[in-house]
Amino acid sequence: MEKTHSLRGQLTVLRTMQFSNYATMVLLISYFPLYFESLGYTKLQIGAIYSVGPLLSIVSNLAVGILSDRTKNLRRILTLLYTVQILALALLLPQKEFGIMAAIMALFYLFQTPINSMLDSVSLLAADQMNRTFPAIRVFGSLGYALSAVAFGYLLKIYGSDLTIILALSVIGVSMIFSFFIGDFQATLKKFEFGGLWGLLRKRETVAFFALIMIVSVAHRMNEGFLSIAMRDLGANDSIIGYASLASAVSEIPMFFFLAKYGHRYRELPLLAVASFLYVIRLSLLSYASGPWMMVAVQTMHSITFAIFYITALRCLQALIPDEYRSSGQAVFAVVWSGLAGLIAGTLGGWLYDAFGLGYVFRTGAIFALIGAIGFLVVHVRRGNA
Repeated sequence: MEKTHSLRGQLTVLRTMQFSNYATMVLLISYFPLYFESLGYTKLQIGAIYSVGPLLSIVSNLAVGILSDRTKNLRRILTLLYTVQILALALLLPQKEFGIMAAIMALFYLFQTPINSMLDSVSLLAADQMNRTFPAIRVFGSLGYALSAVAFGYLLKIYGSDLTIILALSVIGVSMIFSFFIGDFQATLKKFEFGGLWGLLRKRETVAFFALIMIVSVAHRMNEGFLSIAMRDLGANDSIIGYASLASAVSEIPMFFFLAKYGHRYRELPLLAVASFLYVIRLSLLSYASGPWMMVAVQTMHSITFAIFYITALRCLQALIPDEYRSSGQAVFAVVWSGLAGLIAGTLGGWLYDAFGLGYVFRTGAIFALIGAIGFLVVHVRRGNA
C-alpha cells in the first residue's frame, strides 16, 4: 500500500514537472522572440540568439546525459539545471544591449536545453516501473502548453512583453521545487560503460535514425522558431499568437492518448515516414498563409505531425538504446532534435526570412521534411529486404 502511494506521488511529481516545463516552452517558443523584437532586434539577430543556444546544447546535452547515467543522480542534476536557469533570467531582467543579452541567453540555453531530454528519460524509466505508458505522463506537458498559451497570451496582451521574463522565472521556479521530490528510478540499472554506448551509437541503423530525425527536425524548428514572428508581421497580437500555440497543444492531446493505447500496433519507420510527409503539407500550407488565423488553423496539424513523430521516434530510440544508457541516448536524441536542427533552422531560417521573406522559410522546411519522409521509407524497405 505504501509503495502504491509512493508511485502515485511520483506520477504527480513527473506530471507536474512536464506541465511546468512546457509552460516554459510556450514562453521560449512563442513570446521570447516577440520580447526580443520589442527591444528593436532584427530577425537575423533573433535568429542568431536562437541558434547560439542549440550550438551550446550539443555539449550540454551530451555532458548532462552521460553524467546522469554515470552518477545515477538525475534529481540533483535537474535541480542544478533549474537553479542556473533562474540565475541567468535574473541577470537578463535589466538588460537591453544585444551583445550582453545574447551572452546571457547562451548561458540560459546551456542549462535549459538538456531539460526536455532528462525529463523524458526519467519519465520513460518511471513509466516502465509504474506500469504506465510514456504518453500518459507526457500528455501533461501538452496540457501545460495549451493552458499556458492562453493564460500567458492574455497576460502579455494586458501588461506587455516586459512581463515575459517574470513569467519564465515563476514557472521555472515551480519546476525546481518539484525536482527535489523525483524518485531514484536509475538505481536498478546496469553499470554505465563508455565502450557500450559508443558501440550502440556507431551502428549503421542508429546513425541513419539520428540523421533522419535531424533532417525532419529542421522543418519542425522552422515552424517553431519563426511562426510567432510571421504571425506578428501579418498583424497578429499576442492573444492570437497564443491561440496558435493553444491549437498545437490541444490537438496533440487526443493523439497522445491514441498512441498510448494503440501506437504499438503500427511499425515505427512507416509511421515516421507518414508523419514526415504530413510535415511537408503543414509547412507548405504555412508558406501560402495570407492571414494569422490561417496559421492558427494549420497548427491543428500538430497532432498528426509532431505528436506522431515524437512519440514514435522515442519508441524507436527505446528499441535501439537499452535502459542503462537511457539518459545518454536521450541526450544524443536532443542534440540532433533540437541542437543541430535548431542551429540549422535558426541560421538558415533567419537568413531566408531577411533575404526572401516568410514563404521561403516554410517552403525550405517542407523540402527538409520531404527528404526525411523518403529516407524513412528507404530504410524501412531495406530493412525488410535484409
